[in-house]
Amino acid sequence: MKEKLTFEMVPEECWYSNLRSILQPNDWDIVRRDAYARAGGRCMICGRYTKRLEAHEKWSYDEERALQKLEDVVALCHSCHEVKHISRTQLMGRGVEAMEHYQKVNECSQMEFHAALAKANEEYLRRNRVEGWTTDISWLENKFDIKLR
Repeated sequence: MKEKLTFEMVPEECWYSNLRSILQPNDWDIVRRDAYARAGGRCMICGRYTKRLEAHEKWSYDEERALQKLEDVVALCHSCHEVKHISRTQLMGRGVEAMEHYQKVNECSQMEFHAALAKANEEYLRRNRVEGWTTDISWLENKFDIKLR
């Protein structure tokens, strides 16, 4: 199955390395508004039109180098964003809604949803065994000429 919508499990050591917490508020506004403009009012995953988009950071993880690298900031609808952060969504009691949205977007069964979630959880556990993660935001610096606080 080729997923349009995936889970993104951030290693615990990287939980507070999000852009909103490390950028000046005005810089975060520049980044998120750019994502909204590129989206044109539509979720960049499912394509649904919405008046309220949410900015989502896309990170890659190099476990050999313990490197978390920012790849993009995209605009998502609330439902797709909840799937991206499935663990938090489940804790908030919205796991069934997230599962249904995942299945709809990926045109898959409940069994395929659970298989993909199990694979994401394995990846999460493996990444949590890595220590000393560093963060690379060169994408942000190159695109917007924004520096860390």
